[in-house]
Amino acid sequence: MVTYKEDYVSNSRGIQLFTCSWKPEEQQEPKALIFLCHGYAMESSITMSSTAMRLANAGFAVYGMDYEGHGKSGGLNGYVKKFDDLVHDVYSHYSSICEREENKGKMRFLMGESMGGAVVLLLERKKPDFWNGAVLVAPMCKLAEDIKPHPMVISFLTKLTRFIPTWKIVPSNDIIDVAFKESHIRKQVRDNEYCYKGRPRLKTAHQLLLVSLDLEKNLDQVSMPFIVLHGEDDKVTDKNVSKLLYEVASSSDKTFKLYPNMWHGLLYGESPENLEIVFSDIISWLNDRASVTNQRLETELKQMDDGIPMQK
Repeated sequence: MVTYKEDYVSNSRGIQLFTCSWKPEEQQEPKALIFLCHGYAMESSITMSSTAMRLANAGFAVYGMDYEGHGKSGGLNGYVKKFDDLVHDVYSHYSSICEREENKGKMRFLMGESMGGAVVLLLERKKPDFWNGAVLVAPMCKLAEDIKPHPMVISFLTKLTRFIPTWKIVPSNDIIDVAFKESHIRKQVRDNEYCYKGRPRLKTAHQLLLVSLDLEKNLDQVSMPFIVLHGEDDKVTDKNVSKLLYEVASSSDKTFKLYPNMWHGLLYGESPENLEIVFSDIISWLNDRASVTNQRLETELKQMDDGIPMQK
């Protein structure tokens, strides 16, 4: 049985942010902590719920939150004024969970989908040694050419950002149509009142573009263990940049999975058969790293109890 809870916290700008958690049965000690970072225009408690339930049923304690301007959190819907503020909010909340007495010593994994993958990579850059690893699902290291406006349009809109930052005037394809392969999932997302619909706001689109350009140039700096997963038919984020991340990242523990005939929404937008394949890979990767580290911690604790000095 999984215990689900909701709460609100205030960020440094006084905005109320929605938070939630999924935990295994109380008598079961979690294998590790997993922190979800949802995608652009999405939210945690509904669209990410099936992902969290799978992970909690596999023995992990899972935490989610809605960014400012997203889901059940406060702020202008779909508006990202400053991506650094968003990342700071996520770090502030998730690091405070790690510091709770019951969570001290537990492994900390980040899991980000699409724009959430960009959030994960920036969290690692903020404090590289704090996290034990990451699951990157179609991360926004580069926007696919199919959804980017013409360079001349980008240049013009960039100039307008200073004057009309919140206007919904960025020309783009319907992300829902190209992100989720299963039609009934597309309908669920459209019916979800907490998911942002419509054209991206000008400042938001500009921030996402700047972040993706920054990440693409600094892929070699990624040093934490990670698995990156991408659908071969993804038309939202660039699968080739995920492959490049795997190739050039400085991490000594890295895995790349490319899924034929799958789209962008790997966590809940595919057929049940495809979802089983994806989650089998994710949970296997997490189990392998959680078990190895937990065994090492148990050995170190036993050595301490026996008065044996630990090796440095």
